[in-house]
Amino acid sequence: MFSALKHIFRLARAGLTMARYDVLLPADQAGEAPAPVRAALRLAKLVAGTAKHTDGHPLTSALTELGPSYIKLGQFLATRPDIVGPARAKALSDLQDKLPPFEQSAAEAEIASGLGGPVDTLFNSFGKPIAAASIAQVHRAHVVGRDDPEREVAVKVLRPGIEQRFQTDLDSFFFAARMAERWIPEMRRLRPVDAVRTLADSVKLEMDLRMEASAMSEMAANTADDSGFRVPDVDWMRTSRRILTSEWIDGIPLSDVDALKASGIDLPALGDTVIQSFLRHAIRDGFFHADMHQGNLFVDAQGGLVAVDFGIMGRLGMKERRFLAEILYGFITRNYTRVSDVHFEAGYVPDHQDPAVFAQALRAIGEPLMDKPAEDISMARLLTQLFQVTEQFDMHTQPQLLLLQKTMVVVEGVARSLNPKLNMWTTAEPVVRHWIEQRLGPQGRIEDAAEGALTLGRLAAAFPEALSEAQRTAQMLSSMAEQGGIRLDETTTRALLDAQGRQGKSGRLALWVGAIALVVIAYAMAT
Repeated sequence: MFSALKHIFRLARAGLTMARYDVLLPADQAGEAPAPVRAALRLAKLVAGTAKHTDGHPLTSALTELGPSYIKLGQFLATRPDIVGPARAKALSDLQDKLPPFEQSAAEAEIASGLGGPVDTLFNSFGKPIAAASIAQVHRAHVVGRDDPEREVAVKVLRPGIEQRFQTDLDSFFFAARMAERWIPEMRRLRPVDAVRTLADSVKLEMDLRMEASAMSEMAANTADDSGFRVPDVDWMRTSRRILTSEWIDGIPLSDVDALKASGIDLPALGDTVIQSFLRHAIRDGFFHADMHQGNLFVDAQGGLVAVDFGIMGRLGMKERRFLAEILYGFITRNYTRVSDVHFEAGYVPDHQDPAVFAQALRAIGEPLMDKPAEDISMARLLTQLFQVTEQFDMHTQPQLLLLQKTMVVVEGVARSLNPKLNMWTTAEPVVRHWIEQRLGPQGRIEDAAEGALTLGRLAAAFPEALSEAQRTAQMLSSMAEQGGIRLDETTTRALLDAQGRQGKSGRLALWVGAIALVVIAYAMAT
């Protein structure tokens, strides 16, 4: 009870802040709210007063005032227009994760604690913070390796005490989500508890900088043979849970289009690289940078695209990768029946829905795009409309696809800032077609068949042991029957569990064979 009161107090305080900015409910929903809700809104507004004028959207200003946890919540909800509505999702997509830096002495103390030595023994120089966000801030430093010349590095340091603050707020978010699912039936389809859990898991990973370093290393391995894209090197010797040291990227940010033009960069080609790199990461690798805005993308001295800040990453399983590739290719080729079939094969649309009717709805999305000029065709808008239509067919929310869609919106915006006449279909088609040919064409079928053969080979190798175990089981059952019947008391159960715990995969298979034999024997004895 006391815990619930604490959550209510924290949420009420946040509600008053949002009331001060007049963003508790969208204007078009406030008038339709039940009378008690309207009365509560008026009371909150009266108590909270009115916020000072801000340059940004009032909603983003309110969340920024509420602090780091609410900034992350806002950025996360930007990927969930199904929960907050398209207008608010668009406003939240502009939420900047920028906060004042914490003290230099605190950063140096964190480094000394995390890396086991004073800053001046780890770095030749360690500068003031150059960027600060809700979870961490970045410093520019210099190091000298044993056999290397001096090199510049970026040192990311977590904010002191940030884990405890996030945990406190996340507990309140979980409380609010559980109450919403319990008391608002229409919210259950949106699974707000699962949404908060996804946010919590993301934040947990983001606050372990070893995970970010690992993500950089994994993407570097995935893209080692990709021309025109790379990832900074990680300095593992100066990296820990709260400290991340990596190569300093001295390049032109994609936000500075004028500087890119002045340097002679081919902007349309760079726009193609942005889109195609993202699609390769998502479809080919199933692992993509989920925060690819202009400030996290640079062009280096060689003209290559470099990504930084790997705190938010997305993963897609093979089912989601096939789903993404086939729906994009289906729309490109206007094969709406195939796109419909892919939704049903993936299990995203319930079986009781009619695939032909769903294909008809997809056609209503795709056909209007075909007559538009290339620069007006938006893949991000296509995915947004697709997910809106699927709600009509009882498609449950797929968080991993929503993160993909949100990232696609950002990536497409970056590419169009470089080339306003970007043709999304022409740019995406080679990447999507190549993956489909590899995975779903003859080559992919050969690879799948080889994997299947390996699996069958492992099963075949384990089969003699399974037969031997079945024979021992049958002898044991026969002996038990001769001694007065089969017993399944606590001692026998515990023995079976102990045996199962000692077995590997083949042993568990053998126990299942024994269990089936037990059923057959029992049936024979009964008849």
